Amino acid sequence: MWQEIGIALCLMLVLEGILPFVCPQRWREAFSQLLQLHDRQLRLMGLASMLLGTALLYLLH
Repeated sequence: MWQEIGIALCLMLVLEGILPFVCPQRWREAFSQLLQLHDRQLRLMGLASMLLGTALLYLLH
């Protein structure tokens, strides 16, 4: 189980590094827009992301 968690974390880092590598200017603009969101909006986005990820894992498993 720990090996799978490690693999998942490594894949997450690879996926998150693609955008800043490919188009750093657009990534910087998107990040600056995220900084201007309220905490509630960020929490809702995080919750939606977690629920979507959980649903996709359930469907794929």
